[in-house]
Amino acid sequence: MHFFDRLFGKPETKALTLTDPEAFGLFGLAPTASGIQVSGNSALRVPAVACAVALISETIGAMPAKVHLSDTKEAAKENAAYKLVHDEANEWTSAGQLREDLTIDALITGNGYAHVTRLTDGTPFELHRLDPHTVQTDYEPDGEPFYTVQTDAGPRRYTYRDILHIRPFGGVSPITLGREAIALSLAFEQHIASLFANGARPSGIIKSEKMLDVEAKKKIAASWFSTHSGRNAGGTAILDEGMSYDQLSMTLADAQFAENRLEQIREIARVFRVPPTMLFELTRGTWSNTEEMARQFYAITLKPWLVSWAWAYSRVLFTPEERAAFYVEFVTDDLLTTNAAARAAAYGQYRSMGAMTANEVRSGLNLEPLPDGNSLANPYTTSGTPAPEADAA
Repeated sequence: MHFFDRLFGKPETKALTLTDPEAFGLFGLAPTASGIQVSGNSALRVPAVACAVALISETIGAMPAKVHLSDTKEAAKENAAYKLVHDEANEWTSAGQLREDLTIDALITGNGYAHVTRLTDGTPFELHRLDPHTVQTDYEPDGEPFYTVQTDAGPRRYTYRDILHIRPFGGVSPITLGREAIALSLAFEQHIASLFANGARPSGIIKSEKMLDVEAKKKIAASWFSTHSGRNAGGTAILDEGMSYDQLSMTLADAQFAENRLEQIREIARVFRVPPTMLFELTRGTWSNTEEMARQFYAITLKPWLVSWAWAYSRVLFTPEERAAFYVEFVTDDLLTTNAAARAAAYGQYRSMGAMTANEVRSGLNLEPLPDGNSLANPYTTSGTPAPEADAA
């Protein structure tokens, strides 16, 4: 059961008409106070939303995932799950691409699903993405989830062991939770687009020394807009009969559009729990705090997603007995690496304290191992008892 269902109870079931505002949810639309309907597609037209969705999903998709043995922490490449999480989900979809696709589904719709196909002995063989709109999640009386998938042959029921399921916080899409902020961003975009589309350039007031009737004013206005609006904006104005033109200046800063638009980027960043600098809102960004926000991006934004992914993999790819022997881990080294100097200093400290061997350091640098590189002895000293040899990887 989702977090919000437990908090507020299951929503009341009632009949809805197509004119009922609550019916918009059936079509992926969320009503807002501004009157703008927010759906996944319309929300992605906001650059900050598109940037946040791409940033989270592409980072998770590009991050390597491996299956390890729980006791030795070695890569379990012989396990059938290793290929599915590290190499390819199926013949035409890489493991990273599937993670990216399902994360996008979860961010936009609130759920990402993939079906596990198995061999006759139950070994997981492939993972196939399912359209979230064709899957319904329900629960047994004891809380065990099951899934009903609409197929060409009709609805089909699956247990939780056969459907890889990814959800955001509370099981609700950030687009739904932040629909008011997204709707306001859409309203700003529409207003500014309308302002520039309909504005005549040059912009100002035409004054005349003599009184003009209504028809004369209409003709002058029509002539002015046809001459100085749209593609003709910025042309030279020619006035006669003692007319004069006073230019009016109205900047976006005067109307507080600029600051309001920046604040909407910050609101969207809060909804997706992404540091604003990661969405290119750099008004308060410096070199030092941008580097720190990159680390916060992992700790605050990505880590909950990676934990959910690791468990979702374990739930469908391992039996209860295998979960005690294997675990899924994401390699985050590249994301947490700051610069070459800091990385070299850290490796040097690990070597001197006997926490890493030379080959482990070389592996982190993507270099070939050395024949004598498995010793934990401190290479900076020649006295003392040598440390024991590390277990070969």
